[in-house]
Amino acid sequence: MITLKQLRYLSALAEHRHFGRAAEACSVTQPALSMQIRDLERQLGVQVVERRPSDIVLTDIGLEVASRSEQILAAARDLVDFARHRSRLLTGRLTLGVIPTLAPYVLPRMLSTIQGCYPDLQIELRETQTRVLLEELARGQLDAVMLALPLSDPDIETMTLFEDPFLLAVPAADPRFDVARVSPRDIEHDRLILLEEGHCLRDQALAFCSNARRGGPMGLGATSLATVMQMVANGYGVTLVPQIAIDVEVRDERVKLLRFAPPQPGRTIGLGWRRTSPRKSDFIALGELVTQALGFEAKSFQCVRAAAAN
Repeated sequence: MITLKQLRYLSALAEHRHFGRAAEACSVTQPALSMQIRDLERQLGVQVVERRPSDIVLTDIGLEVASRSEQILAAARDLVDFARHRSRLLTGRLTLGVIPTLAPYVLPRMLSTIQGCYPDLQIELRETQTRVLLEELARGQLDAVMLALPLSDPDIETMTLFEDPFLLAVPAADPRFDVARVSPRDIEHDRLILLEEGHCLRDQALAFCSNARRGGPMGLGATSLATVMQMVANGYGVTLVPQIAIDVEVRDERVKLLRFAPPQPGRTIGLGWRRTSPRKSDFIALGELVTQALGFEAKSFQCVRAAAAN
């Protein structure tokens, strides 16, 4: 009989493409992991791994087995969650993934509220780009993710948290007045500084600026919003900055902000989780806490849900 242990080892092998690194990730010895993979191949009657001197490659059948294994492992984790968390709201361990253009601005403001209202909840955080978050959510490595909506995956259920409008950050020497209202055509294409490939904020900015004046190649890409803002402060260009990030990133007197004329660009921030997860009530409660902690729905917040759950 195939075991969950074998499927976990295969999943790690598919991720790391190396027996040693996969064994380390699973906290077992390499021979133990290799033996379990060979047992899995014997039980299935197929070769799932093509072994090479320096690395491994999954066979076509191995890729399909690994993909189905992820679904089984996620379902097993959901089963454990159902048994552990059905009686009390927001207790135990919850792994939350957040995109980098949200994490520094949202997490410090929401965590204290969550810990105060649900002291039995242990949140483990993961900050990375959208694509990786969705992959890890599907594999069951994350319980929920906070990111920009909409999502096209029908297996993920989402909850809208708040709207996050964009402003145009320009050097303080820019001749336009602070009260000016700008449009996409006011943005010079070759002066637009964006995050590097993979960040959804880059894609959202490009979509809005598709009608911008084109005067040359696209500007430099950066690894963080903090880097982008420093480039703007030093006069290298302009950028779109989310309103949620202003208090942290726009404290330099060398930068000023201009608002856009309607329709104002922006992004919708939401919470997503596997549609099969039994912890939907937890995620809804978490989402309500986040919006209220950030001041989007209520100026004062009392732990009504926590009191009802205890």
